[in-house]
Amino acid sequence: MPIEVIASARALTDPQWHQLTGRDYPFLQQAFFLALEESGATTAQSGWQPSHLVAYEDGQPVALLPLFIKTHSYGEYVFDWSWADAYRRIGHDYYPKLVTAIPFTPATGPRFCFAEHLTPAEREGLTGQLLARVQSLAAELHASSWHCLFPETEVAQQLAAQGFCLRQACQFHWFNHNFSNFDDFLATFNSRKRKNLKKERQKIPEQGITLRRVEGVELTPKDWHRFYDFYRLTYLKRSGHEGYLNEAFFQALGEKLADHLMMAQAFKEDRFVAAALFFKSSSHLYGRYWGALDEFDGLHFEACYYQGIEYAIEQGLACFDPGAQGEHKIQRGFTPTATWSNHWLADHRFHAAVVDFVTREVPHIEAYMAEAAQLLPFKQE
Repeated sequence: MPIEVIASARALTDPQWHQLTGRDYPFLQQAFFLALEESGATTAQSGWQPSHLVAYEDGQPVALLPLFIKTHSYGEYVFDWSWADAYRRIGHDYYPKLVTAIPFTPATGPRFCFAEHLTPAEREGLTGQLLARVQSLAAELHASSWHCLFPETEVAQQLAAQGFCLRQACQFHWFNHNFSNFDDFLATFNSRKRKNLKKERQKIPEQGITLRRVEGVELTPKDWHRFYDFYRLTYLKRSGHEGYLNEAFFQALGEKLADHLMMAQAFKEDRFVAAALFFKSSSHLYGRYWGALDEFDGLHFEACYYQGIEYAIEQGLACFDPGAQGEHKIQRGFTPTATWSNHWLADHRFHAAVVDFVTREVPHIEAYMAEAAQLLPFKQE
């Protein structure tokens, strides 16, 4: 079965792309990939060169593996800087490398995509062919390695069984236990933590700030322009640069991916001062981007976490993934949750060293997750 390397998501038609990825998980939508490409976020110049693998049967695409040629490790959220440094110290090149991931997006989801009509056995066979093509492409490009970031647990385990190193990490996710409203969720807290959270939320109206949740289809180009200002200014204050993404990216999202978006907007005396952007599927809410004109006490937590929880409850969504890192999420009811990545290094000596490295990481990560779980605010059973 032929497998082609495509340099743009636009190499497939919209129906072809979506018969492989479906229309639910927002970060695999063709519109999302094109917004990244066409705004300049994922190009050879940015170090995220699209090189997606597509398998064809009778001239029709039946499998897709998102793939990028990377010349750095930024925007991945699975850190391999020490591996790159080990290569450098013995005079080898770690870059380029190959990465299967959603750029700038540490959200677990599908990575190997197949046409619906394929049987499990056919999918398994195609997976093997795609992996073989990844390895041959690595040889052609003199790439050091391939990394599959934030795959679903079942896929991660399957890759591990085939010799692709499995690495565990931790995020903090919120789970909806059929709550009817935010107070119903708060009723699961012990009294002290519940009081603290209510006090934190009360800071928002005390500062004269109100929030509203706006569906993506209702957002205007002016909303997106203001949001980009918030995003850019917040990045500048925090890290000294304007962020990986530009206004063209956000405007494209608003135009092409509106059904998957919600924005929590904050106003102070009718002035639009901050916003948090969320993506959504039929079961999950994903907190992704945030920005504000000024510092307001507690507003980040309100806009990025509590508004997301309220929305997930209203919409009946099972899980709210607010993004990477952040122990401060624990006391707000976000549970430590395992995430995964898989890794293959072409040099068998380095591959063995990485396997040893991630194996030694496991007890530390599991101890961290167990300790974090003890700090959750919920009532003791």
